[in-house]
Amino acid sequence: MQDYLEANKGRFLDELLDLLRIPSVSADSKFKGDVRKAAEFVRESLEKAGADVAEIHETKGHPIVYGEKIVDASKPTVLVYGHYDVQPADPYELWTSPPFEPVIKDEKIYARGSADDKGQFFMHVKAFEAMMATDSLPCNVKFMIEGEEEVGSDNLGTFVAENREKLKADVILISDTAMIANDVPSIDTGLRGLSYVEVEVTGPNRDLHSGVYGGAVANPINALAKMIASLHDENGHITIPNFYDDVIELSAEERAMLEAAPFELEEYKSDLAIEDVQGEAGYTTRERASIRPTLDCNGIWGGYIGEGAKTVLPSKAYAKISMRLVPNQDWNKITELFSKHFLSIAPKSVKVKVTPHHGGQPYLTPLESAAYKAAEAALAESFGKKPVPTRGGGSIPIVALFEKELGLKTVLMGFGLDSDSIHSPNEHYGLFNFYKGIETIPLFFKHFAELSK
Repeated sequence: MQDYLEANKGRFLDELLDLLRIPSVSADSKFKGDVRKAAEFVRESLEKAGADVAEIHETKGHPIVYGEKIVDASKPTVLVYGHYDVQPADPYELWTSPPFEPVIKDEKIYARGSADDKGQFFMHVKAFEAMMATDSLPCNVKFMIEGEEEVGSDNLGTFVAENREKLKADVILISDTAMIANDVPSIDTGLRGLSYVEVEVTGPNRDLHSGVYGGAVANPINALAKMIASLHDENGHITIPNFYDDVIELSAEERAMLEAAPFELEEYKSDLAIEDVQGEAGYTTRERASIRPTLDCNGIWGGYIGEGAKTVLPSKAYAKISMRLVPNQDWNKITELFSKHFLSIAPKSVKVKVTPHHGGQPYLTPLESAAYKAAEAALAESFGKKPVPTRGGGSIPIVALFEKELGLKTVLMGFGLDSDSIHSPNEHYGLFNFYKGIETIPLFFKHFAELSK
């Protein structure tokens, strides 16, 4: 196996770079053809790697790529999930190199999607190829690689519900998360849920001259800013009534276990070029970013934003707001609570509209399962040290969907780093991480096959 991986690592990288050159931005309709092109690339890659089935399934949105290799129906089956779509690359001017012209600098691949999630799911395709080429695939494998994760996976639920038999497996394996560090392997044991909304605030029926009307008519931008600011109190606590009702507080022992993982606050601040951290009082930086719910404004706009000045009192203002949720919070309930509260705090001088976009439920992985123990053993064998259990701050909404529709637990065995700048300009993914993932994934299959006997 190692000889095959070493002999083909250059080709593996070249193929990943070809995939990264495809601007498969699911959120922007002008890239629809490129999203389709990426799906075709994934299907062909699975076919070349040795899949008996490699096909594209149409949805109301972007297609889903499915592949499988059944070596023995009596053996366990691993269902690999990933996504080939990527976040928009805007703002382009902040990239040090074009986002869809991948370059390698300082042993890192710089490109949109390099870490999230093309580089990570492609490790599974290459690991599968290596197992097939060396006749060492110890159990069955299925692939489900979608093109709408970055826009909420709206059509994945329908596909899963209509293809339960096709997707029948023993565990779902996902690499779309991060490790603590290249010398500190870790496994995410949970994910936060998500509620994402857009708000619109309307004042007068048209844009107005700010000299003639300013001070007498409500400015929607000012009103929106005040409303958003009021969503947190002085202790960083979210002020929406009943927002915390279903939050499960971790025990002192559970919090201590999470805090045992290596973390340097000064390095954290230095990496982000910030003087200090902030957040909910009574919790550490890592707890705020993993086991506590949050509310953040992700975008805000209105009025004149072009070059020069225009003294306008705008008719409308907008914002996009996301809430990260913790286990036992329901994203539909939180969305409803937010909508009710946001409408209630609007001054009478403006009208407010809240439009829910998408969301997903939080998730916890059972640590006693054969699949988790297989991931733990694989990482320990590959890195030479036992991985640390952590709680992820991000969201993969479809993980809870998989458990509901397929009755399957998920193992989150990611190889990225928090410093990879995913969703940001200059996203990158380490060559070490890419190759280490390809090396480690076959070990997961080996240990899972043994532990499932």
